[in-house]
Amino acid sequence: MHPHVSTQHSGRLDFPDRCLSALDSGLRTVFAQPRASRPSPAAGLEAKTLSATARQEVGALMRVNHVGEICAQALYQSQALFGRNDDLRRHLEQAAEEELDHLAWTAERIAQLGTHTSHLAPLWWAGAFAWGSLAGLAGDRWSLGFVVETERQVEAHLASHLERLPAEDAASRAIVDQMKREEAEHADAALAAGARPLPAIVQGLMRAAAKVMTTVAHRV
Repeated sequence: MHPHVSTQHSGRLDFPDRCLSALDSGLRTVFAQPRASRPSPAAGLEAKTLSATARQEVGALMRVNHVGEICAQALYQSQALFGRNDDLRRHLEQAAEEELDHLAWTAERIAQLGTHTSHLAPLWWAGAFAWGSLAGLAGDRWSLGFVVETERQVEAHLASHLERLPAEDAASRAIVDQMKREEAEHADAALAAGARPLPAIVQGLMRAAAKVMTTVAHRV
């Protein structure tokens, strides 16, 4: 069991207890030091010295990715909270466990770069929790569809970061590449579990919200 969050038996808890568990997980996500259950993809790679400008840009990109992982935790926690059956909750909780590693890896890399995580972390978590709650309330197949669309958009976003990261920054590139592959796996798993495609207008709203988040988090 991952030390950062307790979800192993959440499917057996009643709704008020699951609400408290989600709140506890949220506080840990935003304020606690994340701990990965797997080694970072950057472990053992030779550290290259980056220029001050490159280090600042890479730090901003990794800050955006870290915010994305905060949002991922909020989404999975809220969707699991409102899921109709235990199988769906277990599916979401398993994905959340892997995403916790992403959270820890990006936080570690940000510290190595000498910059900071977003100062608006509580706001990002709360907004994503609201989105996930709406998806969960819409029903299990819609909730899975929300996972698919979210992960596809994140996958594309990470691909764009791989194009922007300096070739000499093997550490950041290894982390982002691993994240990208696992986001694709989460989308495929949700699709196989019976996800329903989201309407185009919802997909557009999600892209607009993501654009706001990435723009602001790049700076703050």
